[in-house]
Amino acid sequence: MSAERGPQRAVVSRAKAAMLLAGLLALPACGPSPPPPSAAPASDGWYEFQGSWNASGRRHTIALGGERTASLVNLRGSLLLSGPDRPAVGFRGEVIALSDTATGLVGRAVWTDEKGDSAYSEVRGEGTATGNRITGTFVGGTGRFAGARGTYEFSWQYVLEAEDGAVQGRSVGLAGRVRFDAPQSTPATQGGKP
Repeated sequence: MSAERGPQRAVVSRAKAAMLLAGLLALPACGPSPPPPSAAPASDGWYEFQGSWNASGRRHTIALGGERTASLVNLRGSLLLSGPDRPAVGFRGEVIALSDTATGLVGRAVWTDEKGDSAYSEVRGEGTATGNRITGTFVGGTGRFAGARGTYEFSWQYVLEAEDGAVQGRSVGLAGRVRFDAPQSTPATQGGKP
């Protein structure tokens, strides 16, 4: 009987060692992942990026005679950026816009990162039956995005359009550049005079 226990103990010991090794190897995967490297701007201070924006929301459309329509669109979704000098990895992207099939699109967008800092932009585009190229112009921000300026472009593609106005879509070819210039502080005033 003691001869049988020897090989069994060796098998059990090897099994325990294998399980311990597997557990030790799996430990780093269970812990928090290391933070992504912080992006640094190019030498001229500009962050260049590419990315994708997927969003859903509502669209309310009215007819303006013939085939012309106007729509008020409110979308929210995730915006992911790539590139070695992107300003951040991910944002919650929100946009509200008025689109007219004859005159194009005008709206406003807010990109908010995981810390709550936001970059603001104005969006304009063709948004017509013959084209949908959209250009965004950064007009400021909060926190680390204060003083944001620059531009981005993309085309918009609806992937779901329901009869009740629910829509889902995505950007195609999103790319741009941005820099952050802190707003100039103004001198303190007393009684309304500098």
